[in-house]
Amino acid sequence: MAAPKKGRRPTGAQGRPGRALAIILIAMVALTAGMFVSDQTTPRLGIDLAGGTSITLKAKSEPGKPDAINETNMNTAVGIIERRVNGLGVSEAEVQTQGRDHIIVNIPKGMNEKQAREQVGTTAQLYFRPVIAFADGAPAAPEGSPSPSPSASGSGAPKAEDGNKSSPSATPSSSATSQGRALSEALKAPNAPTPSPSASESKKADDTKAPSPSASAPPTGDEAAAADLQARFATLDCTDEAQRAAVGKGVKPTEPTLACGQRGGAWGKWVLGPAAVEGKDIKSAKGVIDPQSGQWIVTMDFNDKGSDAFAKVTGELSAKQPPQNQFAIVLDGDVVSDPSVSSAIMGGNAQISGGFTQQSAQDLGNMLSYGALPLSFSEDSVTTVTAALGSEQLRAGLIAGAIGMLLVVIYLLVYYRGLAFIAIISLLVSAVLTYTIMSLLGKGIGFALNLPAVCGAIVAIGITADSFIVYFERIRDEIREGRTLRPAVERAWPRARRTILVSDFVSFLAAAVLFIVTVGKVQGFAFTLGLTTLLDVVVVFLFTKPVMTLLARTKFFSSGHPWSGLDPKRLGAKPPLRRSRRTGPAPAPVDAKEA
Repeated sequence: MAAPKKGRRPTGAQGRPGRALAIILIAMVALTAGMFVSDQTTPRLGIDLAGGTSITLKAKSEPGKPDAINETNMNTAVGIIERRVNGLGVSEAEVQTQGRDHIIVNIPKGMNEKQAREQVGTTAQLYFRPVIAFADGAPAAPEGSPSPSPSASGSGAPKAEDGNKSSPSATPSSSATSQGRALSEALKAPNAPTPSPSASESKKADDTKAPSPSASAPPTGDEAAAADLQARFATLDCTDEAQRAAVGKGVKPTEPTLACGQRGGAWGKWVLGPAAVEGKDIKSAKGVIDPQSGQWIVTMDFNDKGSDAFAKVTGELSAKQPPQNQFAIVLDGDVVSDPSVSSAIMGGNAQISGGFTQQSAQDLGNMLSYGALPLSFSEDSVTTVTAALGSEQLRAGLIAGAIGMLLVVIYLLVYYRGLAFIAIISLLVSAVLTYTIMSLLGKGIGFALNLPAVCGAIVAIGITADSFIVYFERIRDEIREGRTLRPAVERAWPRARRTILVSDFVSFLAAAVLFIVTVGKVQGFAFTLGLTTLLDVVVVFLFTKPVMTLLARTKFFSSGHPWSGLDPKRLGAKPPLRRSRRTGPAPAPVDAKEA
């Protein structure tokens, strides 16, 4: 007679439940330690819970573009502002339109709030303009006293380089005569920067001692405009906030302009030519560390149109003397950088280097990436949002969550008795994982917990409890069929696992779709719901099932104690299943009298 086949030994969490429990225990310890090491022991709160700053921006009509304020441009501006703020690591910032021409920006308190406000308020279009002249920000000295001529600052100015090679910075040199000539040339050809006279041509012109236009003939319109620009440049005081706010306002991109900005911590002023490249032609820009020099630089990638325009302007500027071999990056009328150029930069890739810190490089990269808006805006109002109302709502939400948790626990105790202990411990493990991950995500990706996110966590209690109930009911079904607890636990798991995975997949899919198609606070709800759904799978597989396997070996549960929740009598179990050894039909009964 053939020997009976041995049953296949369970594997994974079934055969080695201690290993699964060790994995989840290590994960909990590691997450908790990471939370304390990163000094982020509580989740970061959103603006509705912690307060913050609310900025109202109003779109402005530009000359010649009466229909620019429309739904398409407003929605485009919302997307750019939102990416610009979130590029600073300020997550959960709410950016939305209000009415026809207003945008509301809510920035949570804490992470880069001041910096985000500064960049949100800087909402005009971004332009690359060639530099014609530069000087210190104070006005020129009175006539008769020595006055410095406008010049580049040399080592203080960054330089623009090809993405694959570096170039030496130029040495400062300029004259008022060449600046005036460059101004006149810029006004004559307003649509593109014009090369300045070469050094030999300048010397030849000086040697011939041509008579001054003012002495031989009345000035032309271009020359008069150049003279006016020079006069305003000489008297411009960029240290005066009122003058800084007014400079360059209403100037078209195709016209020369004056601009102010900071260089090396001091105010400077520029005469700039017509815009050569628009900010919308930049595909991406970011602050990175140069692996060769170890210094912070800003890399830029242009689209096809921007690549051609940038190659053209850098080729023209490289033939000029400082400061006219520089181009200024102008945002909202302010010069944020003025790198010098020594050769044409082809290929659509460039980098700006020279004295950047990590913060300044990342700020400039963020401005270049998200600086080009289809509209210009003014800061209409700035208000501070208190968290008083949010605290009351949070308290009400936590009370509601506690009541819901209490009702779930009471139901489990009444209906499942001893099994309720496994469910409660599993819920606590899920809560620890959720809390630690949310705390770490606050510092890692800027996740902020808002009221909808709290609601998502409360809803997740029901989803997690549902997984336990599915598994427990499968076990009880096996016991009703007449099986003992240990085989019932293992036979019930495959069917329960399939049901749990399908249910959680549907919940996660709904959360993912909701996160993709919505904005603002609803994304917080979707994110929390998706996170807790994933954690439900982790807890059921690595904790609930292994714990159930271990407890099935104890006398309290395996004997079907009335308080275990697995009492065969209360469940209406059938007699134990046995296999008969008979191979044929049972013999017919024999009557005693016939015998």
